[in-house]
Amino acid sequence: MAKKILIIEDDRDIRETITYALEDAGYEVVSSEDAGILKSLDKLKPSLILLDNWLTDWKSDANGQQLCKELKTDPKTSHIPVVIVSAVSNIREIAEAGQADGYLKKPFDLIDLNAVVEKYAL
Repeated sequence: MAKKILIIEDDRDIRETITYALEDAGYEVVSSEDAGILKSLDKLKPSLILLDNWLTDWKSDANGQQLCKELKTDPKTSHIPVVIVSAVSNIREIAEAGQADGYLKKPFDLIDLNAVVEKYAL
């Protein structure tokens, strides 16, 4: 059974590129343009979450760092690896503050994407 990767990315082109690359690598992919899908984690049971740090369509003040911290401090979801994806220069600090398992800096190449997914997917 393929590992399931949840992608939360508001940029359609980036979301589709990641989806295609990971499906091509044999992963099952579920993607969303906003963090509302996080309400379905108990049903989805992802092996990894790739979470954009700036979700422009998200209807709250929460960013990826804050959402990640909520996931990592909740006993129901703390076991799910979360990788924050962003183009900001201080992505390492953002990922650490959000208790993320890792980070992926945009722009990235497919080798980096696959390496991060292989490293963190349960």
